[in-house]
Amino acid sequence: MSAQPEYRRLLLTGAAGGLGKVLRERLKPFARTLRVSDREDLGEAGPGEEVMLCDLADKPAVHRLVEGVDAIAHFGGISTEAHFDAILQSNIVGVFNLYEAARRHGVRRVVFASSNHATGFYKQTQRIDVDAPMRPDGLYGVSKCFGENLSRLYFDRHGIDTVCLRIGSSFPQVQDRRMLSTYLSYDDLVELVRCSLFAPEVGHTVIFGVSGNASSWWDNRKAAHLGFKARDTSESQRARVEATNPPLDRSDPASIYQGGRFVSLGPFDD
Repeated sequence: MSAQPEYRRLLLTGAAGGLGKVLRERLKPFARTLRVSDREDLGEAGPGEEVMLCDLADKPAVHRLVEGVDAIAHFGGISTEAHFDAILQSNIVGVFNLYEAARRHGVRRVVFASSNHATGFYKQTQRIDVDAPMRPDGLYGVSKCFGENLSRLYFDRHGIDTVCLRIGSSFPQVQDRRMLSTYLSYDDLVELVRCSLFAPEVGHTVIFGVSGNASSWWDNRKAAHLGFKARDTSESQRARVEATNPPLDRSDPASIYQGGRFVSLGPFDD
């Protein structure tokens, strides 16, 4: 068996977040040096790490952050619904700054943490693939649509490969009935990022980040070239989840739409 390939320096943004903490530990075999970043305290650098605090809305700081980097796993930004000004700075200005820095510093591949909330207004009775038009369920979802479209522009114009991961629900275990369809285990998350970093030719690829759940709403056949094969499933947790989570009222938007409760969060700004 050949050794796992590695980058000289891999940047992980959002390393203080829930998924960032998981990836900080588990992306180290993929690079000689893992540069971890967030605007929150990250503690001391561990073996094989560089720590750089950075606000993604600060363009000069982002350019310093990206200098010397070969690839980026971009998990930074706001990860839930919020007022527009906050989302604008973290998820829209921030992702623009990151791609501009990638262009200027010659980064050739980005793994962008998008979200299932880019398509959250499809109904749970529908099964969609990555060519279904975007239907964001809130301002957070809109920001992920922006990021996906911006990454497409930077691929078409500048040749920067991007894999957009429309992450479902990545937690240690399934927490509710919706997650029986959207669950992405940590092991599958890491494997999905690995495939996205090292697949030979990705161009601009969108894939739903989901484990092999029996009730999934998403078809990933058009991203088969990444070589990702989920190893986990939510089925082993179904009995526990259904016993402890009564069904929602069928008229509740959270039980109708794939975005769940995100379709009703708000107000946006008042």
